[in-house]
Amino acid sequence: MLELKHIEKKYNNLPLLKNVSFFVGKDETVCILGPSGGGKSTLLRIIAGLEKPAAGDVLWENIDISTLPPHQRKFGLMFQDYALFPHLNVFDNVAFGLRMHHIAVDEIRRRVDEALEMVSLRRIANRSVTDLSGGEKQRVAFARALAPKPNLLMLDEPMGSLDRTLQDQLIKELHILISKMDIPVIYVTHDQEEAFTIADRILILNEGRIVQSGSPQYIYTHPEDLWVASFFGLNNKLEGKICSIDPLIAETVIGKITFLCGKRKLSVGEAVDLVILPTAITMTENNDDLNYFEGQIKDNIFKGNSYTMRIGIRELAEFSFQMVTPYPKGKKVGFAIDPDSILYFEKK
Repeated sequence: MLELKHIEKKYNNLPLLKNVSFFVGKDETVCILGPSGGGKSTLLRIIAGLEKPAAGDVLWENIDISTLPPHQRKFGLMFQDYALFPHLNVFDNVAFGLRMHHIAVDEIRRRVDEALEMVSLRRIANRSVTDLSGGEKQRVAFARALAPKPNLLMLDEPMGSLDRTLQDQLIKELHILISKMDIPVIYVTHDQEEAFTIADRILILNEGRIVQSGSPQYIYTHPEDLWVASFFGLNNKLEGKICSIDPLIAETVIGKITFLCGKRKLSVGEAVDLVILPTAITMTENNDDLNYFEGQIKDNIFKGNSYTMRIGIRELAEFSFQMVTPYPKGKKVGFAIDPDSILYFEKK
């Protein structure tokens, strides 16, 4: 469906997007995820035709549309600030784009009613948008993007101005709505939880480059490098040096750690960065268990259905793990680290 080839863009003569290429398939929801200022919104504006790239092509169904004006691309774009018209009511905000395209009055009524029904707002069609809550404004903006029946829907940080509880509620609703639509979707966010909830595939954009792509599950468990791991909050890091190949063991400040070989072969003496997943530990007093260590509980943070437990090991290192059952602060504990839950990266 949509394909971008080697997109380049500069801002104040500095590179903003660098050789960005990707494909979005029919019915696929692709999330562009990355830190603020990385070029995500600019990329959407290039796809929509609101900005021109310095180089590269935008293709739709194998046809180059790089020179087409926005209205001829028939793409829907929902802006971060919603961009609703305060002097218009809910119905007229949703109908605005349809009227600009000179669609018949009866067809406008049908499409607006249908779009408002999808977002459960048909009952307030005549209400002023200035009287709406943040969540209702978000739904109106989404309905307005849907009403013209776009070939492609793009959403730019749609939850950015909402509180966490409302974000969680609306992202679930949005996921259900998108799954019912027969069009590709590009969703831009800096929030990993949003991306995990809504995406079929995630593109990680950092400093203008796509540094990794894949399913949410794959990217989280197989980050391409230490930066991607840190971006996902995987901060249980250790420096190590390979001291055995079979089994694979690294010497670290807390002792020897066994882990499983991944994407490439390692050699004795090679320096590596290890990252331990937050779900990697089992509490045990059996010091014969593989990767057994002893530590002290430094803190417990309640997370609703689990706890984040911080464990210190002889003042040498601290790790955070997810646990269902908390342990009291100050308690000395034994635990084992699953070798299959340890990632490694080449030392750079």
